[in-house]
Amino acid sequence: MLYRDYSRKAGEWIPNRFGGRENLEAIDLLRRLNEEVYGAFPDAMTVAEESTAWPMVSRPTYVGGLGFGFKWDMGWMHDTLQYLSREAVHRRYHHDEITFRAVYAFDENFMLPLSHDEVVHGKGSLLGRMPGDEWQRFANLRLLLGFMAASPGKKLLFMGGEFGQGREWSHESSLDWHLLESPLHAGACRWAADLNALYRSVPALHSLDCEPAGFEWVDLHDAEHSVLAFLRRGQPDEGSTVLVAANFTPVSREGYRLGVPSAGTWREVANSDAADYGGSGVGNLGAVDTEGVASHGRPFSLLLTLPPLGIVILESPASS
Repeated sequence: MLYRDYSRKAGEWIPNRFGGRENLEAIDLLRRLNEEVYGAFPDAMTVAEESTAWPMVSRPTYVGGLGFGFKWDMGWMHDTLQYLSREAVHRRYHHDEITFRAVYAFDENFMLPLSHDEVVHGKGSLLGRMPGDEWQRFANLRLLLGFMAASPGKKLLFMGGEFGQGREWSHESSLDWHLLESPLHAGACRWAADLNALYRSVPALHSLDCEPAGFEWVDLHDAEHSVLAFLRRGQPDEGSTVLVAANFTPVSREGYRLGVPSAGTWREVANSDAADYGGSGVGNLGAVDTEGVASHGRPFSLLLTLPPLGIVILESPASS
């Protein structure tokens, strides 16, 4: 709608009154639509699936935006799925695919979409895209879901992804619910449910989803081990901070030091490798005490065990 020449060849479209390709009438329609919707229903949510570089899609109309509440982050979807579809041994050479998003993460109010578009037209299912043997494919899927839940931005997950649908989606048949009889599929579903509950209950994971103050890198440079770590924060008066550490290789990382901003006992509130989810049970026994060793520009640090193809989330002492 935004461009008069979209999917049109030369000579098949007419420029606007200023000689440009922007569809001024469509732009006005979208702005008025969002003004009317939010004016009448303040709790409503409008979301734009927009894949061009059109600016301020999710900014208010009075500052020149289109007025949508959120915009799909197509770049995150593409880069993350491309990265996770690679064999783990090759991920170290493509580390930027999983870290680049932070450059633009707060340019819009983004939604992280794993939509129906990604599981149709020969693309296969989310589980089917994951490399490795059966255990590794499920571990990668849980890692994907955990990484999405912990990353800044709202979440969109198409049905079937939460329990590891094996085949790509078809409107001609129902989902393969019988797969929940399998421990690995049932474990993935429990993980998705627990992530949703955690996302709602921990302010650091949601209250500043679209604000730079809600995200801070701890380490984005460990391409050699395919590990990244970051902090998520809530509003200042919420006192909520979590550390997120993701290991994108099937090798456990023991004694992995990460800097944290406060001393005390950091509680492990999520671990994608827990046995309940079909994982191997590698983790941090529920909590880790800080050491007075400065690391990553912070005065204290945690010595962690990072599970294979896993993600862990630890809540700060103040949050608890």
